[in-house]
Amino acid sequence: MKKTFELTHPKIKLARRVDAVKHEIKKYLKRERNKTLPAGADFWDFDCKFGNTEAEAQPVHVSQLNKLIDQTQLENRTSFYVEILAKEGYRQARTDAEDAFDDEE
Repeated sequence: MKKTFELTHPKIKLARRVDAVKHEIKKYLKRERNKTLPAGADFWDFDCKFGNTEAEAQPVHVSQLNKLIDQTQLENRTSFYVEILAKEGYRQARTDAEDAFDDEE
């Protein structure tokens, strides 16, 4: 998904438009996660970018998208760009140092 979302609409209030955009992104992520995984892949991972325009978009984690959308609403911006590309993800084996760190907590 590579899309510029417009938040202004003559009949729809800003809060409802923001909710609609969040819902569209959530629906896209769910649709991508339900696709069949390639052989050997453990899960679907996503490369995401977010910015005011496509040229200004910066890489972000998928979990940060809703917070960034809320931030654009607080800043009274009229549009923003979101890019979400699905890729296969592979689980990383934990090292002994990470296991020891988790045991200390």
